[in-house]
Amino acid sequence: MGVSSSRRGDVEPFHAMDVLAGANRLIAQGIDVISMAVGQPSDPAPLTVRRAASEALERGRIGYTDALGLMSLREAIARHYAENYKVEVSPDRIAVTTGSSAAFNLAFLAMFDAGDRVAIAAPGYPAYRNIMAALGIEVVEIELDGAPYLDAAHLRAAHADKPLKGVLFASPANPTGSVISEPDLAELTAVARELGITVISDEIYHRLTYGAPDTTALAYGDDVTVINSFSKYYCMTGWRIGWMVLPQELVRPVERIAQSLYISAPELSQVAAIEAFSATGELEAVKARYAQNRDLLMQRLPELGFPLAAPMDGAFYAYCDVRRHTNDSMEFARRMLAEAHVAATPGRDFDTRQGHRYMRFSYAGSNRDMVEALGRLERWLK
Repeated sequence: MGVSSSRRGDVEPFHAMDVLAGANRLIAQGIDVISMAVGQPSDPAPLTVRRAASEALERGRIGYTDALGLMSLREAIARHYAENYKVEVSPDRIAVTTGSSAAFNLAFLAMFDAGDRVAIAAPGYPAYRNIMAALGIEVVEIELDGAPYLDAAHLRAAHADKPLKGVLFASPANPTGSVISEPDLAELTAVARELGITVISDEIYHRLTYGAPDTTALAYGDDVTVINSFSKYYCMTGWRIGWMVLPQELVRPVERIAQSLYISAPELSQVAAIEAFSATGELEAVKARYAQNRDLLMQRLPELGFPLAAPMDGAFYAYCDVRRHTNDSMEFARRMLAEAHVAATPGRDFDTRQGHRYMRFSYAGSNRDMVEALGRLERWLK
């Protein structure tokens, strides 16, 4: 009797995680590897977060919560929007999720049917494409071709070709770090509304911008869905805790689906996450180190033959053109890991058509590691 698999499982692997696994195998052999492959802060969660988790563990009762999450956390998230964005959001429109990954699952299931066409930018975060493909949604990848981000003109052109049901964009973006300007974000949401296209805004890298302040898509209407997380700025990747801000009519559908898929996000992480909003001093110190690393990479990567393919406006990534060294970034990444002991992510993750020409370097690690990694690359390339 054989074992069969469905077409849903036939999705592209997440190459950043494969690179991380390769790096971990070398580390297990005692080899000193510097990872610039995965977008994971090297700092732990803030001290107040860890203390809150410790106290909750001491109390001992960690269980299920409502599928939408603890009201105390949803209220804290609502205050965050009022204080940081001057946008009023009812806690009733907020759903706490098991990381942003669960939020994307819930959004796609609640908004789209199999066969619906949903636009994303290329390059872009691979999980968008892979999750939608697994759900039978038709992914429309819009090649940016040098543009910093997806804009209203891109959206009109894609919709004119064949009508779209939805659009998903990120600002700051992964892998490029590009930030959509306020006027362009306003126009993008307005054009989507005009064309009847559902909007999902991925804001997981908010608070990690280095020029203009963050602008949430919620500033341009209550009919957009925003997805965010405590993973990046708040240094809580493994806590698996994120959130969605939903149009009111989608709250109950998302709640019903979450009840069956997840029951609830981990209560321990929810209790701890409430404290993350009060740890700004500690977190801004971490961000200042990212800014220092960013300055270093902006100078050194082009000197090493890795010109920047996009502005490093936010997040903690440098997306580079590697054609001076290779036309196969997958193989180049494997050799770089094996020979220079530096891990980075091949562009295939982010762009299936042109990604062979690019690589993404994460600068979320320590400044010492960034200096050492660049030194290793320089010696290796010589």
